[in-house]
Amino acid sequence: MPALVDLAQRLHAHPEVGWAEHRASEWVATALADAGFSASTGAFGLPTAVLATTGTGSRRVGIVAEYDALPGLGHACGHNLISATAVGTARALAAVADDLDLTVEVYGTPAEEGGGGKIEMLERGAFAGLDLALMAHPAPADVARAESFAVAHSHVEYRGKSAHAGAYPDQGVNANDAFVVAQVAIGLLRQQLTAGTRVHGIVTNGGQAPNAIPDRTEGRWYVRAETLADLEVLEERVNRCFEAGALASGASLTITPESKPYSEFRTDEAVLAVYEANATALGRPSVGGGGAARMNRASTDMANVSQVVRAIHPYVRVDSRGAANHEPGFAAACVGASADAMVHDAATALAWTVVDLFGSQQDTWP
Repeated sequence: MPALVDLAQRLHAHPEVGWAEHRASEWVATALADAGFSASTGAFGLPTAVLATTGTGSRRVGIVAEYDALPGLGHACGHNLISATAVGTARALAAVADDLDLTVEVYGTPAEEGGGGKIEMLERGAFAGLDLALMAHPAPADVARAESFAVAHSHVEYRGKSAHAGAYPDQGVNANDAFVVAQVAIGLLRQQLTAGTRVHGIVTNGGQAPNAIPDRTEGRWYVRAETLADLEVLEERVNRCFEAGALASGASLTITPESKPYSEFRTDEAVLAVYEANATALGRPSVGGGGAARMNRASTDMANVSQVVRAIHPYVRVDSRGAANHEPGFAAACVGASADAMVHDAATALAWTVVDLFGSQQDTWP
């Protein structure tokens, strides 16, 4: 635990955003190398991806670490704790790998917060052939089942024509007006959207000066739905709203995906049942739906891994005193006694789950 707490605290104190997790990936790799794993950064051709392995068993278990932070919010999603949990789980399993005929593999995955790092890794051969993949995520409540939305992340840009807003406004094409029209259209569209959808975003560049017609504006937008099939339909409708902004203002429009879409999560029910029993034994039974438990609806690129590998993605409580993920208060909660307890219990529950599945039930594991 001292080594895991140290890792979690260092990551928390030095947050790095997606694709720039140079110190974080090195620290995770070093923590595993110091424990006897064969570990390196730059895995699968991605500078901040990590692959660490130990054991020579015929059954392969992948433990997933995340370590990217949120721009301006630091580790407000607790990825520092995910990394510490992954290292703890892997170290625990390393001690029994020979007894369970296991090869233990740790995947350090960059850019979960919108960059689709795991999708990039999947396409480069990561996770291939695993018997099981698992990770645990901090949250305001203990919830074993992930029910994440499929999501598309897009960069939206309008190009207009600059002009003096007081003297020559008629000579400009206002790229900011295009965003206003699009946002109004999206707001009106929401009346026709089903309950299992989300559309939200921010304007990251709305112009340079109030007395200059903006000639370029940019934003980042997320569209979420229950499944990839539903997402495809919804994203087309949302894109028409952006097209309306271009048509009304005269600006040109470019929509660029920031990553490939995240899918819905496919939970392995047999593995989840074993995990739930172990979490309950540790005093962490899953709470009911609603309220703080809704964090299990958050989108994740671990869902894409679950489409090809048996997987679970439980959420484990930290005492965030009413704050939820992606809030400053949650970042503050991701260090301290409650955060340490989350790492201890999550790593223990995950390791126990693997032991149960590949130990007492090894003859029935597919």
